[in-house]
Amino acid sequence: MPTYYDESTKTWYCKFYYTDYTGAKKQKKKRGFKLQREAKEWERTFLERLQGTPDMTFQALYDLYIEDMSHRLKKSTLDSTNYVFKGRILPYFGDKPINAITAADIRAWQNVQIDSSASDGYLRNMHKKISAIMNYAVTYYNLPSNPCHKAGAMGKITRSMNFWTLEQYSRFIRCIEDIRIHAAFQVLFYSGMRCGEMLALTLSDLDFENCTISINKTLYQRGKEKISTPPKTDNSIRSISMPAAIMEEVQAYINKIYGIQPQDRVFGFTDMPLRKNMTKYSEKAGIPRIRIHDLRHSHVSLLINMGFTPQLIAERIGDTVQMVNSVYGHLYPSKHEEVADKLNQLIVPK
Repeated sequence: MPTYYDESTKTWYCKFYYTDYTGAKKQKKKRGFKLQREAKEWERTFLERLQGTPDMTFQALYDLYIEDMSHRLKKSTLDSTNYVFKGRILPYFGDKPINAITAADIRAWQNVQIDSSASDGYLRNMHKKISAIMNYAVTYYNLPSNPCHKAGAMGKITRSMNFWTLEQYSRFIRCIEDIRIHAAFQVLFYSGMRCGEMLALTLSDLDFENCTISINKTLYQRGKEKISTPPKTDNSIRSISMPAAIMEEVQAYINKIYGIQPQDRVFGFTDMPLRKNMTKYSEKAGIPRIRIHDLRHSHVSLLINMGFTPQLIAERIGDTVQMVNSVYGHLYPSKHEEVADKLNQLIVPK
């Protein structure tokens, strides 16, 4: 691994040849290293990534994985993946060859994360991400097996779900005086849409004549930048029929927005004012504090209580029937007693 010292800049650089995926021989040059070993390490990592061997470092695998996934994942998903890896995984495994990472290593890393007081949901998310990248190495870079499988998952899976009843929500919404925030909460509770979908709504998405709202995008915020992206899934692209009273309220709110254009966002704020109002006014209303996303659960719970089918609910919230049955199935009233009663009528006719 030849490296060279540049007297003019007082830094090291590496220059070498490699063969690309087409078979063409190319030269690679990288300048600006303070130390010779840094130049050598950069060349070694570059060649490892190019060759994709099982003894590449975890950092090299990560670079390959992220570059590949950048063509396949939504930007918001890619950003959250990067965040987890850079904050929780790379500091622990970055310099280690992937074929030297054992189930015991994964287990030790898990213990560190568990002791960090991360939530069960975040622990499960971290494990899914490290397991996914090791599966990627097994599939494409000849890693013999995924050590995460033997180590097992982390983070308890609970079936608890927070939501407000209609009575609780009514007590809460009566406390909201800001017309913007009031209208936003009404849309969330009576549509079941995700918060990002609501924040991305433009005037052209609202059909006041037919009382429908079209969902075709979601708002993703990275720092101060607001990015509009396609919805979470293909099922999420939908049209939601809304109560006329809610559409009238939204119309009244929009009439107060000076010069709003069809392509302009209707709710031109972030989720922060919603969070603050939920904290403040749930306490004032004397009801449990829930998350903004739990308003979606509240909507589904209301529909189940009204007797609507999983198929209709799935279409309305932009998800699958399987998801509705899996996540909300325990909210449906049990039919077992009804089955037994009807069978008994066959046996003992009245």
